[in-house]
Amino acid sequence: MQEWIMKIMEQFGYFGVFFLILLENVFPPIPSEVILTFGGFMVDQSPKLTFIGMLNASTLGAVIGAIILYYAGHILGLRRIEKIVDKYGFILRLDIHDLHSANKWFNKYGYIAVFLCRFVPLIRSLISIPAGLSQMSLIPFIVYTTIGTLIWNAVLIYLGMMLGQNWELVLHYFDMYSNIFYGLMVTLIICGVIWLYRRKKD
Repeated sequence: MQEWIMKIMEQFGYFGVFFLILLENVFPPIPSEVILTFGGFMVDQSPKLTFIGMLNASTLGAVIGAIILYYAGHILGLRRIEKIVDKYGFILRLDIHDLHSANKWFNKYGYIAVFLCRFVPLIRSLISIPAGLSQMSLIPFIVYTTIGTLIWNAVLIYLGMMLGQNWELVLHYFDMYSNIFYGLMVTLIICGVIWLYRRKKD
């Protein structure tokens, strides 16, 4: 996949970056760290490309991809999720009340979650779905998404520029970063399930 990404970026420049980042947001397994750090390397090597141009192309692609997933959650709607939970929730010991409590929490803290999750691999894309599901206001969603995405993209593009030919070194450290985060996330999920189970038991 990495070679395919690099070929598209080399052939189509800014448009290739825009297209790949949009795909990365809709299909999270495509790694943004590869796209952005290699994009920074391209800026370092080509006088036709600039940091601002690369940042604009990648951010625009990310925001459009996030809006697509936002509307996917919006169209899915809370009522459809309620039906799924009502039918299959017993498997995870969830009920409609739990769903509404989670939705209420997201309505209260969702903007912060949307911003912070832009710095978390995989989750940075998927957070757009519950945002749409909870019918978060679109304009604030776009604003928080854009700010978080600008920071994330700028850091990775800059690292790619600074490292030059050694841009792939970033990928090793981001693998470590991802593994640490996923370990913490699994721990939190397990703790949440245990807490929910004990609350139900009481």
